[in-house]
Amino acid sequence: MADERITDIGPPHYEQFLPEVIKKNYGKWDYHEILKPGVMVHVAESGDKLFTVRAASPRLLAITTIRKFCDIADTYCGGHLRWTSRNNVEFLLTDEKKIEPLIKELADYGFPVGGLGAKLSNIVHTQGWVHCHSSASDASGVVKAVMDELFPYFTGEKDLPAKTRIAYACCLNMCGAVHCSDIAILGVHTRAPVINHAELPKMCEIPTLVASCPTGAIRPATVDGKQSVEIVEEQCMYCGNCYTVCPACTINNAKTDGISVWVGGKVSNSRVPPKFSKLAIPYLPNNPPRWPEVVEAVVKIVETYAAHARKNERLGEWIDRIGWPKFFELIDQPFTKYHIDDFKHAGETFMRTAQLRH
Repeated sequence: MADERITDIGPPHYEQFLPEVIKKNYGKWDYHEILKPGVMVHVAESGDKLFTVRAASPRLLAITTIRKFCDIADTYCGGHLRWTSRNNVEFLLTDEKKIEPLIKELADYGFPVGGLGAKLSNIVHTQGWVHCHSSASDASGVVKAVMDELFPYFTGEKDLPAKTRIAYACCLNMCGAVHCSDIAILGVHTRAPVINHAELPKMCEIPTLVASCPTGAIRPATVDGKQSVEIVEEQCMYCGNCYTVCPACTINNAKTDGISVWVGGKVSNSRVPPKFSKLAIPYLPNNPPRWPEVVEAVVKIVETYAAHARKNERLGEWIDRIGWPKFFELIDQPFTKYHIDDFKHAGETFMRTAQLRH
C-alpha cells in the first residue's frame, strides 16, 4: 500500500527528514539540559542522546553560506540541521566527540555559538530597506548595530535572568514577531501618505484602495475634475496598507519616519499567560548606519533588566512586579500620553493561553 505521506501536493512530510535517533525515540524523550553556551543534549528513555549546537546566522543568507552550513552538517551531523524561527541554525548530532570540532569550524567561518537557555537569542527581523517597499527604517542595519553591543549576552559572557527575545519589524504591519517579544524594535511612519492625484487613476482601483484602509481614513473624492481619494488624517494610523495596494499613496518619509521600542511580550505559557508587547519609547530618529539612539535605548533596557530581575523572570514579568512607573524611572525614559493604552478589542474575552480555568 502506498505511503499516504508521500504526495506531490504541498510540502513533503517532515518525518522523512528527521535523524534516525529522533525517529527511534519520537515522543519518548526523558529530559534535556544545556551543557554549555550553545550546546544542549536531549536524553531519551532508551539512553540515546541527541546533541544540539546552536549558532547565530543573519536573517538574509547567501546561497554560498547555506551550502557551507550543509557541508558542515554533512561532515559532523549526517546532513541533519535545522533553522529556528529566530534565524538560529542548529546542528543535530549523536557523537559527542564531534561537538568541539564542529564549534571550531563554525568559529573559523565566523559564526558564533550560543543563545540557548537564559541568553539572548538571535534577533528575528523583517526585510527593511533591502526589499520592503513600505519600511519606515532599515532592518538588517539596525539589528546588526544592536546585536554588536549585546553580543556577550548571546555567547554567555554576560548573564541574563531568563531567556530574552528581541525582534525587529520595519513598519507596524509587523512581518517580525514584535508583538510578542521581550523587546520589540518597530519602525514607525508618523505622517499620512502623500497622494499623487495625477497618477492615481492610472495605477489604482479606487474601490480596492478605499477598502484597504483598516480605519476607514481613505474616501473617494474628486480632485481637479478627476476621480481620486482623500485621507482623513485624524483617522490615519500610518500603517502604509494603502501604499501596498496603490503606489500613488506614498507613505515613506525620510524626514519623519523613525523607530519605536516596545517591551514585555512573550509566547511562553510558563508562570503567567502569553503577553503582548507594550510601548516603552514612542519615537527615536533614523540615524544610519549605526542608529546610536536606538542602540543606546535597547542596551539600557537589557542591562537594567539583567541587573534587577529575579532568576527565571521574563522581562514583562519583572515590569509587572516593579510597576511601570519604576520601569520608566530605571531606563531613564519619560512617561507620555502616547503610553496610555485604551485599546480593548477582544482583550477581555479572547483566550490567548493554555492556562485554562473552569
